[in-house]
Amino acid sequence: MAEILAQGNVHDADLEGHIITVPEVRMSPDLKLATVYVMPLGGRDTGVVIAALERNKKFLRGEVAHRVNLKFAPDLRFRVDERFDEAERIEKLLRTPAVQKDLEQDPDSDREEEQ
Repeated sequence: MAEILAQGNVHDADLEGHIITVPEVRMSPDLKLATVYVMPLGGRDTGVVIAALERNKKFLRGEVAHRVNLKFAPDLRFRVDERFDEAERIEKLLRTPAVQKDLEQDPDSDREEEQ
């Protein structure tokens, strides 16, 4: 999927201005459904990109069918990969003063209190 998008094979005005990362594709157990997680570079225009991918789903499914050796080409679902947002949220949380205070405590002082 990443290769198809990187080569610019999808001719859609909404996709032409975006570099799209495909960090993960999850397949259903029967291999008939592929959930494609995408993230446009910079995280901008995610709704526009998902809508463009949905419009071109039939073409993309055909391209996937030519490239993978499966009995059936999987139906494609496109979702925004939110792991980057979650990682940023955790990073901000770790930088809060309360967490920094806990991290700066001397580990030996905890052991003394336990005894």
